[in-house]
Amino acid sequence: MLANSSALNCSIGAPDVLEDVLKVSLMVLLIFAITLGNVVSLLVFLSCRQFKTSQGYLKTSLAVADVAVGLLVIPYSVYMEVNRIVYGREVTNSQESPVPCLIMGPLYAGCTFVSITTIFLLSVERSIAVIKPLHKRVVITKKRTIYLIVSSWALSFLLASIPMFFGEEISLQYSPCSQMCNYVFTAKKAPEPNWNIMLLFPAFDFSLLCGTFAINLVTFAVIRQYGKVRKQLEVDLQSTCSRLSFSDITAAKTIGILTFAFSASFIPIAVFVVGNVMGYEWCKFSFYAFWILTSNSCWNVVIYSVRDAKFRQGLWELFSRQMLKSPSQKSAATPAKPESTSSSPCVAVLKEMFRPETT
Repeated sequence: MLANSSALNCSIGAPDVLEDVLKVSLMVLLIFAITLGNVVSLLVFLSCRQFKTSQGYLKTSLAVADVAVGLLVIPYSVYMEVNRIVYGREVTNSQESPVPCLIMGPLYAGCTFVSITTIFLLSVERSIAVIKPLHKRVVITKKRTIYLIVSSWALSFLLASIPMFFGEEISLQYSPCSQMCNYVFTAKKAPEPNWNIMLLFPAFDFSLLCGTFAINLVTFAVIRQYGKVRKQLEVDLQSTCSRLSFSDITAAKTIGILTFAFSASFIPIAVFVVGNVMGYEWCKFSFYAFWILTSNSCWNVVIYSVRDAKFRQGLWELFSRQMLKSPSQKSAATPAKPESTSSSPCVAVLKEMFRPETT
């Protein structure tokens, strides 16, 4: 999200074709992994009834942000790097139109903010479900979740665009070091009034991450206490604490793993942003920092597949349904339903999202 303009002039040395090809191959692999994994996740979340809940909508929002990174941000970096390898030229802001970076830079930053904001909301939702299981249907409603999702997207992209409104001292350029569109200082040294603007990015993410960890700690403490009471009462079904379901506990642990994975991928980029504002270039480190964070977009579906039994069941139902639609079985299928009951999946999802809550 940030790079010093002096990094554009960093000494890359003799072009190592093999290293460049490996980097581009990694980018292409990430495109397929992120896009395929998150598109499958979206199909599961939108088609399976057990995910038409507040938690399912939040996971859908997270998958949409990851798909945007895989379909738009990374392909542009591949395009720029292939041009550099094939034509042997370093593309800078003066050679290339800045319009693509005016889109890709805020898009990447905004999707990153959406990811951490959604993980925070998921942690809050699971915490309420664990701590107040009898009240979760009243407190956690679909309409409130939709409003929170829309607000998180609006806030995230507003924050991602703030540096663009501070004149010529901050601009968006494609960096050959990070191989992404970054905010850069046009001067060699960060302007004194604007250095704190760039620190809004790590400050916002770290604040939400600290809040998420605190919420998860409280949730896990309640889960641990529940386990002790359950053992003491020998699974007394009349106990109030037995209202806490096993799926709620598993979901809370899954959100904790998502939080840890995002934190591990975000720390390098936060270190780079702070160091860059202080005047350090860190050309090679910027590449690893940005792409470690980008690779996090393909880990969510892996975590769901390993930890979430409902997600695995949804995958099985999704692919089983596709197999049943093969041409050999269509002839033996029952007559088609009336047109009034065969609405598209998207229409069905929208009807479900805005359906009044039942208590």
